[in-house]
Amino acid sequence: MSPTRVALSHDGGHLTYAELADRVNRRAAALRAAGAGPGDRIAYLGPNHPAAVETFFAAGALGAVYLPLNARLTGPELDHILGDATPVAIVAGPGFEDHPGALPYDQPLPDAEPIDVAVALGDLCMIMYTSGTTGRPKGAMLTHGNLAWNVYNHLIDLDIRHDDVTLITAPLFHIAALGQSLLPTLIKGGRAVLLGAFDADRVLELIESERITSMFGVPAMFSFMTQSPRWAGADLSSLRVLECGGAPVPEPLIETYLARGLTFLQGYGMTEAAPGVLYLPPGDSVGKSGTAGVPVFFADVELDQGEILVDGPNVFTGYWGHEPRVGPFRSGDLAERDDDGYYRIVGRAKDMIISGGENIYPAEVESALLSHPLVLDAAVVGVPDERWGEVGKAFLVTAEPVEADAVLAHLAGRLARYKIPKHVEFMAELPRTGSGKIIRGRLT
Repeated sequence: MSPTRVALSHDGGHLTYAELADRVNRRAAALRAAGAGPGDRIAYLGPNHPAAVETFFAAGALGAVYLPLNARLTGPELDHILGDATPVAIVAGPGFEDHPGALPYDQPLPDAEPIDVAVALGDLCMIMYTSGTTGRPKGAMLTHGNLAWNVYNHLIDLDIRHDDVTLITAPLFHIAALGQSLLPTLIKGGRAVLLGAFDADRVLELIESERITSMFGVPAMFSFMTQSPRWAGADLSSLRVLECGGAPVPEPLIETYLARGLTFLQGYGMTEAAPGVLYLPPGDSVGKSGTAGVPVFFADVELDQGEILVDGPNVFTGYWGHEPRVGPFRSGDLAERDDDGYYRIVGRAKDMIISGGENIYPAEVESALLSHPLVLDAAVVGVPDERWGEVGKAFLVTAEPVEADAVLAHLAGRLARYKIPKHVEFMAELPRTGSGKIIRGRLT
């Protein structure tokens, strides 16, 4: 439909839609020559790069299954996934060309006629391994239909345009960048600007130079941008869609962006839902601030004893090597629903702290801690306590040294006394997964 429009930009180079289609055909031919065919897994290991996009579409053209690998994992962690999913080929992106048996991203690609193996909506398209904040990661099996229906939900929820310029700085080996940024942009004929790794200064520079209209990030990314020396003078006038997810968005961060005339489009999702589940409409971003919004159009969401259950055509078929999913997917996340039908995420069921019989949700306490002007990042976990069973312990990253008592005093009147952490530890940075989630198991 738009062969001459630019589809991808990366490191100063550009690929039109026609050029991308040709690259996909040629990469598919190279992968077929390497033995890949329908149903086989084809992996990509590397940073955000056009080769990742080419490999994704090439796998689809072959009727194969795309396997994005988390480039931040250690060797043993990667070995677990490779042993579990058994890909027949691995495309190695920049910096990973030495991976054993991998095909370098810049290998010469043969001339090829278009390849298009027929697939059905219910056929497996991709296996994406979950972040694995605890235990071994599992491979969520997403069909072509799952990804397509998620894109439809996204186009209903957001005003995506054919002339959008989307900055993709979150890693494409996580579902948000792929399902919420790349695919919706390409289906409308927009341009995706790929950045190999997040860098706050570089992001602000690209927003200006490329006239970025849309981007997705986790709260930590948007917070780092405000700490950049470029922030105060950055030209952000082109930005129209600012999606934020992966964790609750702190009120102070919302206010900081509102002061620059920017409104976060917040939501809630998961790898298993490709990923959209809840979405907060732009008009409600202030009045319903702090909520994750309402269910996306083509999905059913309900609460069972506070736990979010989700079902719909965007929800995965199950985990690779496990029994198929039956019935609604139990998210493990806890939420409250107000009288207007808006959901507020209160935390993970397993993260909830029970202190003296009272439930404490870390997300609520973390949001209150982040309202302190010197607190840049915060995490709260439960630790054993002889009197109360367990109490909260806060791990904080601050802009400058500050007394623990001063931070806790800031919570007085904002939180019930039993919710205020009894212990505080200061850190240079919090342990997080590649998708920005706090790895609470490392905090004790």
